[in-house]
Order: sequence, then structure tokens, then C-alpha cells
Amino acid sequence: MSNLRLLAALCGALTLIPGTAAAETGQPTDAPIRLLGQQIVPFGLTFDGTTVGGLSGIDYRAATGEYVLISDDRSDVNPARFYTARFDVGATGIGPVTFTGTRPLLTASGSPYTPKSVDPEEIRVDPWSRDYWWTQEGERVDATLQDPSVRVARPDGAFVADMPIPENERMRPDSGPQRNLALEGASFAAAGSLFVTAMEGPLVQDDPAARQTRITVGTRFGQILAQYAYQLEPPFAESRPEPGQSMNGVASILAADPVDPAKFLVLERSFANGVGNKIRVYEADLGGATNVLNAPLTGARPASKRLLVDLDEVGLSAVDNIEGMTWGPRLPSGERTLILVSDNNFSDKQLTQLIALAVR
Repeated sequence: MSNLRLLAALCGALTLIPGTAAAETGQPTDAPIRLLGQQIVPFGLTFDGTTVGGLSGIDYRAATGEYVLISDDRSDVNPARFYTARFDVGATGIGPVTFTGTRPLLTASGSPYTPKSVDPEEIRVDPWSRDYWWTQEGERVDATLQDPSVRVARPDGAFVADMPIPENERMRPDSGPQRNLALEGASFAAAGSLFVTAMEGPLVQDDPAARQTRITVGTRFGQILAQYAYQLEPPFAESRPEPGQSMNGVASILAADPVDPAKFLVLERSFANGVGNKIRVYEADLGGATNVLNAPLTGARPASKRLLVDLDEVGLSAVDNIEGMTWGPRLPSGERTLILVSDNNFSDKQLTQLIALAVR
């Protein structure tokens, strides 16, 4: 089947998959989830002349057994970069983490990014070309309006392409992403034919009180196909001692199945100043949702969702700022492994956690 025919079939399937009439929140799935274990990367670890930290995205390269991790360092500590690492994941847990390489992400001119010129968040390995697709949040501060973006890099960090983003996700004075609530999540889907992205929080032109963000579906060739509302949970707690400093947003998305164009895992990260983090992973289905590309969210049917796991309930002693997730190797039991990573914000008061879950 030609690429165009395959894409047409996949896009048709996306509109035909049934969905529920409204978002289902907080409903646990009956698929069991269990903790395999975790590893903590030491604070201040240096590797190949860089400080390891700010790990905000992770993806698994099954062909090599390595993981690719992106740092959200805005070229302040070291030039914007990604790492490769190895660690065993099995029925008895997760093994020690060994970093195997690091490369700076390069601009189109071939130079590293200058300080505060980029804000990396998610990274995915292209299942077709093995290149790296990564997102960055852009900037909105004072008179600076820098668009978020999806970029493609070679495994050596060399720039390949800037991919199109929807017009409503461009930074404008009265529209576009809020500051630090832009392109956080991304995933390949439909056997690599689709690339799907998620905004962390509501756009400026959307009602923040409604707590709805947007998931965008496009082809790997750059055509934007559709956009869907996703209903966020309210913050899990009020901040203290000062109220009004709690948030919840999408930190990562991941295709639930390699060939399904409509079902995704969505990692919601909630933070309350003075309280801590709550991390929940939902399974979202776009099939019954309203296409809101270039349209307001008012009256739109959001994606349906169901709770897959709340990390407070799997037996971890602490849950930090989890921002990235990927499917890891399958266990001999037939269970899939879900690997999570936390961003320590280069702070000695936070952790770089690598957590392995078994998912039936």
C-alpha cells in the first residue's frame, strides 16, 4: 500500500473509532499496574563535560536497547542537548543507569543554541528514519514572542527540519500558548505515519477556568489533520502558604499501541507550591472527540479518558517532577514496561527518577 493510501486509511479510521459522549475522569482501568522499581541519578552527575539534569523526555530504541533522553536546559548550564543511556528492565526491577553518549542539538546553521534561545521538552525516535523529533516551548515574556516548534535532528544532533505547527499555537500578543504551557507532549502513532503533539495547558484564547488543552494530529510529512480538546483534572491541592500557585498540565503523551491512531497515554503532572507533585497517567481516546482545529473549544466534545495509574498508589517512597514516558521492553510474562523520568530542574532539592512499571 502506498504511503498516501495508508495515511488516508488511518485518517479515516481516526474518525470512525467510537468514543464516549463526555470525558470520563478518575475512573480506574481494570488492567493491573505494578511497580518494578526505580533508579535515582545522582544530583550533579557529570558526563562528557555536561551536567546531567533537567531530563524532560525519554524514548526507547528497541533496536539498540538504548534510551534517548532530552534535557530541558535552555543552554544555560550547557548547550541544549540529549543523552543516550542503558539500563536493564526486567521482572525483578530496573538496573543501574549508564550514560553512553550526549550530543548538542544544533541549529539550521550548524551551531549549538545560545542561552535562552530554545526550551526543549519531548523527544521521540522516528520509527522510519531513526532521526529524533523533539519539541520546544518557545517564549512569551515582555515583548518577546517566540513560537514553540517541532524539530527533527539526526542522531548526531544535526538539524534536519522544522515541522509545521497549527496557527493557533503560534505566539501572538492576544493568542497562542501561555508561557511555559506550550508543546510538552509528542508521540508517533499509526505505525509512524502520524505525529501527535499536546499543549501543556490552555491557549490564551481558550478559557483557563475550563481546564482544557489541545492535542494536535498531523502526518509525518507536515500536514495538520485535526485538533482535539483534552480535559485536564483540577490541581490536586491548594498551594501553601500562598494560595493560587497550583497547576496541572500535560507533560507527555505516548501512543497506547503502535498502530492505533486514536488512543494515547497522557501524563498529567500536577504541582502545588509547598505541597509537592501528583502524577497520573490516563488513557485518552480521540475517536469520539470534536475536531477543533482553528475553532473555539466552547461546546466541543473532548477526548474521553480513563485513569491508568496514580503514582502515589504504586508503592514509591517519593514522586518528583515526572515529565517523560516511553514504552520499554516487554517482559517474559507478556506485560509491557512503562518507563518514566523526572526533571530535577537542576535543583539539589529534587530528584532525577527513572521508574519502571509493568502494564498488563
